[in-house]
Amino acid sequence: MAKIRIGFSTHFEVENELVGIGTDNSTNTKQVLGNIHASNVKAIGISTLTTYQGFLDKEARFGKSVIDINSQAGTLGEVVIDGDVTVSSGSTLCSGVDELTLTDSFSVPTGNTDSRIHCKTAGSMRFNEDLGTLEFYTGDEWRTVNSFKDTGNRGRGVFGGGQSPDTQQVIDFVNIASTGNALNFGELTSAKHSVGAVSSAIRGIYAGEGPGGGVTTDIEYLTIASKSNTIDFGDLTAARRNTMGMSSSTRGIFCGGVPAPTTVDYIEIASLGNAVSFGTAIFGVSYGLGNISNGVRGIAGGGQINGTPRETGLINFTFSSLGNGINFGDMKVGRSSSCGCSNSTRGLILGGTINGSSKPDVQSSIEFITIASEGNGTIFGDLTDARSSINACASQTRAVAAGGGNDPITNIIDFVNIATTGNALDFGDLTVGRVHAVALSDSHGGLGGY
Repeated sequence: MAKIRIGFSTHFEVENELVGIGTDNSTNTKQVLGNIHASNVKAIGISTLTTYQGFLDKEARFGKSVIDINSQAGTLGEVVIDGDVTVSSGSTLCSGVDELTLTDSFSVPTGNTDSRIHCKTAGSMRFNEDLGTLEFYTGDEWRTVNSFKDTGNRGRGVFGGGQSPDTQQVIDFVNIASTGNALNFGELTSAKHSVGAVSSAIRGIYAGEGPGGGVTTDIEYLTIASKSNTIDFGDLTAARRNTMGMSSSTRGIFCGGVPAPTTVDYIEIASLGNAVSFGTAIFGVSYGLGNISNGVRGIAGGGQINGTPRETGLINFTFSSLGNGINFGDMKVGRSSSCGCSNSTRGLILGGTINGSSKPDVQSSIEFITIASEGNGTIFGDLTDARSSINACASQTRAVAAGGGNDPITNIIDFVNIATTGNALDFGDLTVGRVHAVALSDSHGGLGGY
């Protein structure tokens, strides 16, 4: 084969011949033996690369050929992949693919709640550092991926404090799945009633109300699985009583109360500390409902302030986004001194009074809402007896409502199956009959479940 030296400004063209560089026995139209160094190379057609390095390009497109990228360094701009992609363990993927096969794990983008970018793609996923959980975009909003799994070992309802007629310090508990009388759990740090309550699958938390019916900033907690007395947690942003609580698997919100009816605080349930401002309620709430949530939304409402008519409105909060509450809908009956509970789908509003404490005004009615869809309450059924100032909690299947009064104060516990409408049935009795107690559970709708 002829050897030709090409100098500067020399035009080299070979037509219909084999050209070898670094070899005198080429078998391809152009064959190079050794490394090629070039600042800008475009390959047109089908190319097979056994190894590569040093690419710097606006776009690299890989077809269905087998490409082994083994310990090679390079800088790529946009990478377009046609076909399936297999990513080995410990890899970080920053661009979406149709199908992902892993032998171990991969990393997703992380950041706090405020660092979310505007997203238009449903199914986008990230790790929220504020909430300590994965979240995904539905096409309309970000939702968290909760870690709660009901294995059948949960389902404890806990009832704390109240009046009988003296203010109570006692805490009772029941197994929601099986009927029977309540058993003693422990005691609050002091006798109190009309507190707010939130809970995760592990921890229950009470806030507000001081000894003798005064107001306080006190927040205290207990471990739901272990019978014990409550322990100091931190403080609310403002002293009050009759606040309402709602919770996801990680965050608890305390809404309203006297004398701060529009104040909304939140805590991170797993971390002891003081509450932080969440936003404001769109109307003042007190003596109303709480503990309605599905892990994404928390709902409060009802009540009355300073003798005003009983409120019918329901206020919606999104746990993951600080801000003011927005309108959810209306109850069929405006009421105060009612209670609320939920599984992950339905929220129930039970009992209460439409005007005062006299018997004609006290309610037996139960309403329900579908938490995922804004809308008004729908009749569910009735309690075994009309009662106000009751308290309720729920598992994923059953709600229990305890105590309350309609002259006299009662120790009755009712239950309903949340998925099917109907009247309540007898569950058992509290250790002490009382009004204005507060309930929580380790398996409510705010925990999500799967």
